[in-house]
Amino acid sequence: MSGKADRLIVLDFADEESVVQTRFATTQLALLRAHLGEDLTAAIAAAEAAVADPVPPWLLDVEQITFLGRGWTVGLAQEAALKMREAACFWTEAYPAMEYRHGPISITGPRRAVWMFGGLPDGLGEEVAATGGLLRAADADPLAELVRVQRLAVARASAAGLDPERPRHLTRSVILDDAAPGGPAA
Repeated sequence: MSGKADRLIVLDFADEESVVQTRFATTQLALLRAHLGEDLTAAIAAAEAAVADPVPPWLLDVEQITFLGRGWTVGLAQEAALKMREAACFWTEAYPAMEYRHGPISITGPRRAVWMFGGLPDGLGEEVAATGGLLRAADADPLAELVRVQRLAVARASAAGLDPERPRHLTRSVILDDAAPGGPAA
């Protein structure tokens, strides 16, 4: 890796054996927020509570979840959707909250859920309710909400008889072969 970067941040302590990398994502987020000068005391307490809290049973019965975010939490919504798809083979989508209102809300209905990371835009709760969909919009720190999604993914996978740490068709690392004709393979 020499010569490829001016500085490295080694997070060896955050390595995990699971194919579905959950600890690394939360560690990176905490590191970024700390680097930006944020006091993480409340976020850490909220994440600890998220680990201890039971998974809401109504989320085990939905047939689809759409994750939403605003600003920096759009990336968390994408990460949440990915972890649910990887660990539980459960279809999810993720959008910026305002984009969701312009089209994707049409998929929402009974037995479908919307999970908001961060503050809920004015009127969105009423719009989701009008579809018959279920809404999770907690005041918890978005990091804690990501932990809750990770726990839900494990619960859904286990209920379906799947191994959430070793999902089908996935390997721990994606290896790009730049020796292949035409450049790197995706």
